[in-house]
Amino acid sequence: MKRSTRSTTRSSQKILQQEQDEDTKEGVAAMSSPSPKKRKSTTLSDSPPNKKSSKASSNQKRTTTLILSSDVAKISPENPWIDLQVPPRELRPSATLTTGQCFNWMVVRDDSTSHNDNGLNLSLESSSSAWGSHNETEWVGPLQDMVLSIKETPTTTLYRVLRAPPKGSATTSDISEFLKDYFQLNIRLEPLYKQWSKKDPRLARIAAVIPGVRIVRQNPVECLFSFICSSNNNIPRITKMLSSFRTEYGEKLLDIPIRQSIENNVDFSLNPLPAVHEHLTIYSFPSLEQMQQATLLQLRDMGLGYRAKYIIETRDLLLDKGGEEFLWNLRGKDATSVQQELLNFSGIGRKVADCVALFSLDQSEAIPVDVHVQHIASRDYDSSVLGQAKSLTPTIYNKVANLFRDRFGSYAGWAHSLLFVAELPSFRSVLPPDILEQMDTFRQAELARKSKERQAKKNKDPISETIH
Repeated sequence: MKRSTRSTTRSSQKILQQEQDEDTKEGVAAMSSPSPKKRKSTTLSDSPPNKKSSKASSNQKRTTTLILSSDVAKISPENPWIDLQVPPRELRPSATLTTGQCFNWMVVRDDSTSHNDNGLNLSLESSSSAWGSHNETEWVGPLQDMVLSIKETPTTTLYRVLRAPPKGSATTSDISEFLKDYFQLNIRLEPLYKQWSKKDPRLARIAAVIPGVRIVRQNPVECLFSFICSSNNNIPRITKMLSSFRTEYGEKLLDIPIRQSIENNVDFSLNPLPAVHEHLTIYSFPSLEQMQQATLLQLRDMGLGYRAKYIIETRDLLLDKGGEEFLWNLRGKDATSVQQELLNFSGIGRKVADCVALFSLDQSEAIPVDVHVQHIASRDYDSSVLGQAKSLTPTIYNKVANLFRDRFGSYAGWAHSLLFVAELPSFRSVLPPDILEQMDTFRQAELARKSKERQAKKNKDPISETIH
């Protein structure tokens, strides 16, 4: 039995590593690929690579794009690090910024403590997966009309202004207060962790090793359009699409130096450090007025595909409803009203509506349900929610969401996010071994069940037994 368990775990780890590697490569490509025609500088992303050419070049050397802390430190050096004075149990950016809530933060690699006798060691083992970044400590990204660097230390969270908002901007007066609102620091997380832990012993063990998972309070317009792009997509590709969108229609905010090295031909004991390759240009998220330039053809050329139509139709309907103010006014309304209003927009289904509600409209009970969340609910709470349905039906969606709400109460959406983060590949190393084994065993059973379903469909035979 032990041999079988180890084999199952190794198999699952291999699958997870393949997924993580592919997403990391896509995230790297997002920063290193050429820009759309409108801009000449390197940007966060471009349209997706051609699949045929990707296959043909699979054995070619790939480049790794690095944003280094020493380079970022040279930007606006007169601006000091400012302490948000928030302990790790209340906020960990590593478990919050790059785990699927928002798509505007990039990892900054810390090269200040990586020197040895042979030079600089930048091993990719500690680099960010596209699915979270628990080993990383610094991020850079645009917020509204400014660019900030966020740094996680063992005792607190710091920020530094790389590009200040223009005079007269709503964010000019007090950036610390703006970030406290963004991270919702008025809501104490430690009591919530304790409350959830009493309801779920498994969550209690996860909470002990993944502190500080918060829900960020995003700009509703950016959140709405970002999650329209999330449909049938993964984090690096969403980031890539949105970066092209920013580049084409947003305002240029800042250039950041990037360095590149050849991934397949380097051991990362680098001496000397790779030269600055070029600059990555950061743009603001476009306003509704700026989005009015967008055409269906332009959006499709950026790689948005069928989502291009949704972007155009949602933009037009939102303008008809009063623009950005309409979304801001949804804050404070009841969950049913918010859900109904969001479902009126093109490309918005239940899951996307719940994402927008949770991440920008103060709906802390909203539970965005996808197949991953359905699997968590089936494995940990009620196996019947997996069901025999070929898709996530409204009945199953509601049942899964209520499993979280009934257990965790008014901040069920926050608790759900903690459990979601624990499933991400880059957080495996901090989890207890028996929880990992449970995850791997369930994942293997699901793979076996799906394989059996496919084989039965191929043979046109009924499935006589479902593996749980």
